[in-house]
Amino acid sequence: GKLLVRQIVKFSDRSELAVDALASTSAYPLEELTDREGDGKILGLNILGVSFVGDEAQEDQRRPDSRIRFVFDEGNFKFGDLKIPYPVPFRLPILRDAVKGWIDITYLSDRMRIARGNKGTTFILQKED
Repeated sequence: GKLLVRQIVKFSDRSELAVDALASTSAYPLEELTDREGDGKILGLNILGVSFVGDEAQEDQRRPDSRIRFVFDEGNFKFGDLKIPYPVPFRLPILRDAVKGWIDITYLSDRMRIARGNKGTTFILQKED
């Protein structure tokens, strides 16, 4: 099977945004997920944010197995029983490279993960009970 990463942003008990991404790690490689080639600009415009590429995007060789590569695949807003597709066409060929990314895990415990993303964002994720 394929490794799937789901990001969920909860707006309330009955509304959320869920975005799915296909993922690749050294333990679960996904051959179709190649390194990002562009910096994320579309037709020269910074629409989805600028990504590190090339030398800036090299994985830390001192920390093998700490990177998760991903490509966003689909997303949906949910409002109670109503489901509305996320308005970014992730599978559109012109956008496919721009919706690729990675996170490097910099800290991991049973309760928390801290990671740095391909656009320089720091993520602090806490496991739910």
